[in-house]
Amino acid sequence: MMETLGGRQQDLLRLLLENKAGMTVDELSLGLQITRNAVRQHLAGMERDGLVAQSVTRPTGGRPEQLYVLGEKGRELFPRHYSWFSQLLIESLRNETGTAGLSERLAEMGRSVGDQLRAQGPAADDPAQRAAALARLMTDLGYHARATEGAGGVPTIEASNCVFHHLAAQYPEVCQFDLALLAAFVGTPVEHQECVVRGGQVCRFGFKPRR
Repeated sequence: MMETLGGRQQDLLRLLLENKAGMTVDELSLGLQITRNAVRQHLAGMERDGLVAQSVTRPTGGRPEQLYVLGEKGRELFPRHYSWFSQLLIESLRNETGTAGLSERLAEMGRSVGDQLRAQGPAADDPAQRAAALARLMTDLGYHARATEGAGGVPTIEASNCVFHHLAAQYPEVCQFDLALLAAFVGTPVEHQECVVRGGQVCRFGFKPRR
């Protein structure tokens, strides 16, 4: 979060946001009203953290000047209204297809993503191994998930973070995306045993053996 950075670092990032072509150390020094050495110290740490990056050099007739731009992590520190845009899309889709149609469309998307992720990973015949692999992928996506063993040795995934929490609170159909993705990846039916949005401590998904 931007608030975790010092004031000078925040100002430096704002300058780079406003000057997307890049800025030199001298220009940053002038804009921040600090020394060039101080700018270099900030840049070194922020470049290491992925907040800023070196861009092209600017010809000067003498020694070219290095330009600095926002790094990927630096850009993400500024507000993004993904959830607002997603809400508009889901509302439009529900108005077009109805609640049942929205659920089915989200389930189709989940199955497609699950199949793609499964094809990209190493082959595994055991549902428990596939559940463990999926939990690792989900953690990378922000779910903070872990694979466990449920009652009767049933593979289970517990996710402590719902990445669609705001949307799912308004549109319960959103959960169909997760359920279809999990079922497609693991290859067995899945049961939503506990839900964070509905007051649970975790989102718990139990995989049923095929009959």
